[in-house]
Amino acid sequence: MAIQAGITPLILKMNARGNPFHVHATLLWDENDVILVDTGLPGQLEVVRNALEEASFPFEKLTKIMITHHDMDHIGGLPDLLAASEGRIEVLAHELSKPYIQGEIPTLKGKVLAPPSKVDVALQDGDILPYCGGLQVIFTPGHTPDHICLYHQPSRTLISGDALTAQDGVLMPPNPDFTPDRDTALKSVAKLLDWDIATVITYHGGVCTERIKERLAEIAEGKK
Repeated sequence: MAIQAGITPLILKMNARGNPFHVHATLLWDENDVILVDTGLPGQLEVVRNALEEASFPFEKLTKIMITHHDMDHIGGLPDLLAASEGRIEVLAHELSKPYIQGEIPTLKGKVLAPPSKVDVALQDGDILPYCGGLQVIFTPGHTPDHICLYHQPSRTLISGDALTAQDGVLMPPNPDFTPDRDTALKSVAKLLDWDIATVITYHGGVCTERIKERLAEIAEGKK
């Protein structure tokens, strides 16, 4: 019996300098692949393992990791995950993310070189990937120059990375303290109005299902 394609938030309950730091990564699956979108902070291998187990997907089933952008709370866990898989996992990221992930240039905000990790597939705006029923790459710079969102076509779910945040189930703008190019970020939000989005999984804040189009329009116009 074929496995139905699916998508769910994967909550990573991490610790950052002694403080709880919880994010909503995304897990997708079909009969061929189990895909993790974003990896949390460095040193969180067991957190990711445990979260996958709780979702009934053992780490050994993970086939691909996709990265929305190069901030360290998104790529930090990648080296450990790749090492634990002995290179089995394929990594996909936007072409502009590659030099950051590969440790060739410093991260823009932390000004540090990330421990080098491979990127197997360089993504571009508009790519439609044949995984889990169809995933479309949407280039959404502003929070970082390399930022992408991913649109899961069957479920009409947007994996927003940090292009959007959420608060109590309400879709919110990207965090201004960590979004150096606000004007470009809001143009990226306006671009998202072209998609039929029923659900948004935000990395910081979780899942939103109400008034998506209205909130996208309000955020793009600069409203809170």
